[in-house]
Amino acid sequence: MQFNIEFISLKGSFFSKLLERKVRFRLVAPPSYRTSMHPFPVLLMNDGQDYVPMKLEKILTASYLDATNHSFVYVGIETNENRMHEYGTASSPDYRGRGEKAIKYTNFIIEEFIPFLKREFKVSHQHEDWVFCGMSLGGLSAFDIVYNHPKVFGKAAVFSGSLWWRKKQYTKKDPEDRSRIVLDVVKNGVFAPHLSFWFQCGTLDEKADRNHNGIIDSINDTMDLIKELQIKGYSYPGDITYVEIEGGKHDLQTWSAIFPEFIMWAFGKKKVSESPVKKVLKP
Repeated sequence: MQFNIEFISLKGSFFSKLLERKVRFRLVAPPSYRTSMHPFPVLLMNDGQDYVPMKLEKILTASYLDATNHSFVYVGIETNENRMHEYGTASSPDYRGRGEKAIKYTNFIIEEFIPFLKREFKVSHQHEDWVFCGMSLGGLSAFDIVYNHPKVFGKAAVFSGSLWWRKKQYTKKDPEDRSRIVLDVVKNGVFAPHLSFWFQCGTLDEKADRNHNGIIDSINDTMDLIKELQIKGYSYPGDITYVEIEGGKHDLQTWSAIFPEFIMWAFGKKKVSESPVKKVLKP
């Protein structure tokens, strides 16, 4: 009897001493994983519980069949009621005290979970083969972890990131808006020439426009972060890719629609040519 294997998948849990709880995860690998003698690049994703609503099974299966992509292993890390406590920036919680456990979550990823994956699965030990992505607050978390640990990762991707995360409440008396924590994360960090970044925003991510410049805050925050990365030494376009979806919203449907393009950027065999702002039709 002949049959085809489209992908290999498993669900499990890992007890974290740092987080003092079980962390559930899903691992998906291409069919070649069974017989391959070579380790695979890895895509880590925050909010792994969104695997089904984002239709990632279909997206990953198509990617594994696409000869223009390198094969890779997907690992979705699920969160729970601790999300607002564990995601954020490790250097500081926000002005309302949210993200106070982000340093523990960072250490969980770096000291516990990635070493576990490297021990138990056929995954690469080369930092340039590791990509970390996330949506909304999970995107801020992924960026913060990658940027501060360039010896572990090669790429970070942020979908509609919560880059507004701030040390104090917004005030018009702060025209440069330096209270956004992520700007100081970049400023105080170390330039790592091998890192690259992928950002996505939707024109309907939100309606808020706190500085009344005609641009919604999520796009403003993303462009300001890109400027900060440029000051640090990263090229845009080049090291930094920005995708703006016309009609895109802050939702799973939008992120799912752009995910295949993100995979091409992360694991494509040929460098994807990007204009500074790429507009895509509403998903």
